Amino acid sequence: MKKTVIVFSLLILALLVLFQFSRYTLVSGDLQTEYVMAIIAIIFFGIGIFINKKTQNKQQASTKKEIDYQKIEDLGLSKREYEVLQEVASGLSNQEIADKLFVSESTIKTHVSNVLVKLNAKRRTQAIQISKALNII
Repeated sequence: MKKTVIVFSLLILALLVLFQFSRYTLVSGDLQTEYVMAIIAIIFFGIGIFINKKTQNKQQASTKKEIDYQKIEDLGLSKREYEVLQEVASGLSNQEIADKLFVSESTIKTHVSNVLVKLNAKRRTQAIQISKALNII
């Protein structure tokens, strides 16, 4: 929280300095208004890119969580059910999963049903949310 406050304080300070600089240049007649606005826009564009890269790096680091294999065993998910859960999480339909795993669609429906029961979920999307919360996908 302190870091965020400091970063935004520095941004506000930079903005105030740029406005003072632009007022000075307009009063002294050295630069035209368009140049001052272009310089301010370029500086804030650079700051935006910097902040964007910082937040994306944090998001990528937070998404790289280790899978909790012990939790998978505790839930009683079989290897095939876990494979089906991963494919459901990637957005595939039952038929697409069946084609990918070389089994029938009814087998996939059975596996999905078992996964929903073991995760205590009512829908596939809820199963995905629970799985992510448990760090198993």
